[in-house]
Amino acid sequence: MAEIEGGSSFIILYHRTPFDEGKNESGERIWIDQKSPNGIIPTLRNLFRGSTDGTWIAWRRVDHPEQVEDERITMDNPSHFTLRRIPLHDKQISSFYHVTSKESFWPILHTFPTHFNVNNADWAIFEEVNQRFADAACREASHGAIVWVHDYNLWLAPGFIRAQRPDLKIAFFHHTPFPSNDVFAILPWREQILESLLCCDIVGFHIPRYTENFARAASTLIGCERGPKRPVDSKFITVGTALSEATVTDWLQHNGRRIQLLSSPVGTSPDVIQQLSWSASVENYGELIVQDTKKGRKLILSASRVDYTKGNEELLLAFERLLERRSDLHGEVVLMLACVAAASGMKIYEDTQRSIEEIAGRINGRFSQIDWVPIRFSTRRIPYEEMIAWFSHADVCWITPLRDGLNLVAKEYAAARKHRGGVLVLSEFTGASVVLEGAVLTNPYSNRRMDDAIESALSMSEEEQRERMGWMTDAVERYTVKDWADEQLAGFPQPVAP
Repeated sequence: MAEIEGGSSFIILYHRTPFDEGKNESGERIWIDQKSPNGIIPTLRNLFRGSTDGTWIAWRRVDHPEQVEDERITMDNPSHFTLRRIPLHDKQISSFYHVTSKESFWPILHTFPTHFNVNNADWAIFEEVNQRFADAACREASHGAIVWVHDYNLWLAPGFIRAQRPDLKIAFFHHTPFPSNDVFAILPWREQILESLLCCDIVGFHIPRYTENFARAASTLIGCERGPKRPVDSKFITVGTALSEATVTDWLQHNGRRIQLLSSPVGTSPDVIQQLSWSASVENYGELIVQDTKKGRKLILSASRVDYTKGNEELLLAFERLLERRSDLHGEVVLMLACVAAASGMKIYEDTQRSIEEIAGRINGRFSQIDWVPIRFSTRRIPYEEMIAWFSHADVCWITPLRDGLNLVAKEYAAARKHRGGVLVLSEFTGASVVLEGAVLTNPYSNRRMDDAIESALSMSEEEQRERMGWMTDAVERYTVKDWADEQLAGFPQPVAP
């Protein structure tokens, strides 16, 4: 058994830190709150509230490979817990995150096998980083502690933890899609990944389709036993969409262990969003939007990031076709495309951003008038309050990724539009499509379906808008980010007070 350094009863492994590191005017280190509408980070921090023995494990970048000691910091703002940061130098970060995770895993998880690249992956470095996360968890964990591991770049951590500490309770949550068995099988490390995940007590996914894909992969690729199927929870749409499932596998049996499978989509914080939507700061941002962008026009908002999975190019081409068909909309509608730039150094994302910029520039060149530019395009990270202002003033929110694990922007828009109407146009290849009844679903691979969807959104009556938005607002209020965290950890006796 690993030497125990911290004695924590609850541990989170997540590559993201609970706060951003910064410096004050005196050059001293300070911790800055990550203000994000989706609320995952604050919710996970709140799991430590009322506890004095929790630990959050993340990484930190260091300049020199010889800097190998983990950093342990006591956080008290207001939750009290230990932040343990594993030092990684540039070569490790590049290999582990930018190459193996983003070039090998990401395209497979999102069913883009043509983008899959295994030649640059250094599996030994991926194993090493996962081992270091696992070692840190084992050193921090008290006997019988809960360890909650997050996302695919820590796929191997559960197996390494179980080998050292069979006494620990391990949960894993998958934030991305989990692909069909034939696509997942492309990964040359598939058996090691599955064997590690099957060392967990609980494995969670956003929606039943991803759970079923995982269960099928585990049973066909390594021969584990599948438990009986049961009807999916009432929060899911069970028929009629690309990702619908009516039944879902409840558990898997492997090496004498029973692994519980959970389908629970991450929620947002609708109360926070709704409060802020009426705040002075958001109203100030809103006034600028009204004066500088809307100017009495219909505002279409699309918010995502630069990534080939997000469908930004397909959306822009659909908007171009709309302007070609509908000259009556010239000067009457404006598209705000908020598309956060990817980290530098990844050619495929740089190529994607260049393509988006070229298409947007061409459309503006074709259709702009003296007092009207059809597309506003931003690659900056929009501040929290300003994003809520865009939600509050957008007549249409157009979210059409080619594939997305969930898509919280869709839920955030529904939360911000309570009692306000508005139309959500949503790809049926997002996890959110099976939890947001009332959205106008579309197929981003089909020109006709995309064209019909945006036409329907722009012509929808106020009465129908309010009815549909009411269904979606009810859905996001019934199942918040706190409900998600509670459901994921419900199978364990709680050592901490959420």
